[in-house]
Amino acid sequence: MKKYDVYGLGNALVDMEFEVEDSFLELMRIDKGIMTLVDEEEQHRLMTHLDAFEGNKASGGSAANTLIAVAAMGGSSYYTCKVADDDLGQFYLNDLKEAGVDTNMNGTHPNGITGKCLVMVTPDAERTMHSFLGISSELSINELHKDNIANSEYCYMEGYLVTSPTGKEANIEARKIAEANGVKTAFTFSDPGIVEFFGDQLKETIGDGIDLLFCNEKEAMGFTQKDNITDAIEVIKTFSKNFAVTLGSEGAVAYDGSTLYEIAPHKVKAIDTNGAGDNFAGAFLYGITHGMNYQQAGDLASKTAAQLITKFGPRLTPEEYRKLAQG
Repeated sequence: MKKYDVYGLGNALVDMEFEVEDSFLELMRIDKGIMTLVDEEEQHRLMTHLDAFEGNKASGGSAANTLIAVAAMGGSSYYTCKVADDDLGQFYLNDLKEAGVDTNMNGTHPNGITGKCLVMVTPDAERTMHSFLGISSELSINELHKDNIANSEYCYMEGYLVTSPTGKEANIEARKIAEANGVKTAFTFSDPGIVEFFGDQLKETIGDGIDLLFCNEKEAMGFTQKDNITDAIEVIKTFSKNFAVTLGSEGAVAYDGSTLYEIAPHKVKAIDTNGAGDNFAGAFLYGITHGMNYQQAGDLASKTAAQLITKFGPRLTPEEYRKLAQG
């Protein structure tokens, strides 16, 4: 039996969420609904304007949210990341520890600045992100733990890492280690902006193919250059043995290598969509590593994402995750 259900790697970012109006995004000339990488100066400038809004703070990053969901539901997960020796870095690691996620960041932390993501949520529940990666942009193959990758059922890679040359290399090396040790590989495209501007880097990460892909409808069509989800799915089948594609209010589809399952949506009033895809992936990975088939795992993932978007923030409470996992 493997030590970990899921080993993951990704950016370690402290999420700072704010509720704003569309007019604020227009005033700041911010592209709505995507993640934009910014430098520290630009993020600080934006923060001076966001100080007028009420916000909250949580450890984040796409893969972190996914692995926290796996652990909170009763699974086991390990997260390779990079934080600095500062207050936000310590906050981040304490949050991971409380969530039950093991990590490589247990010793001395390097000098620098821990990454932050400013998440702006508009009344339609859409999230718009401005990320300063800080020291997370230096994540490299040096942070990988080969033995823990080999001792996991899945190795989960985050699409956001392809924005950094060393991060992309870490993803590729992790995939190769997993493949050499018979560990299944899973990958998330992370964001439509990543697909649009870093398509070649995503293809390098995928290599000759992966075992499981997570993406949303827009990312699927953008990556495959198709104008409908049906054609996009046929292309995805050529490089991913299995996949789950979320379709927003229409639910999702999941493919187990032979059957395409329709995953029903769970109608709710959306407050904040930040972390919905991450939690869908986390619940799905928990499901398929704990005896569920793709239909069952997809339903659990759909319920989890639906419950998440009814509240502010990228995660549910530990009690909420456990209740969902127990059915």
